[in-house]
Amino acid sequence: MMTSHQLAEELRRVATTQVSDITRAVKEGQKSIALNEVRDMARRLGLLADAFDPKSAAEPKAETLDGAQAA
Repeated sequence: MMTSHQLAEELRRVATTQVSDITRAVKEGQKSIALNEVRDMARRLGLLADAFDPKSAAEPKAETLDGAQAA
């Protein structure tokens, strides 16, 4: 299980890296790359949540980031 400090550091790293990649892709007009980066960030955040609270990993996920559900 991760400590709260480890979680905070990983959240900062994911946010900084992924948002930078998303911003770059949007500025370059690369919509599909930007969407892939958003999906990757969602996946990484989900993994972090599961690492911090392993019980939540066993619960079914109600939302996905498919085109029909992404807002």
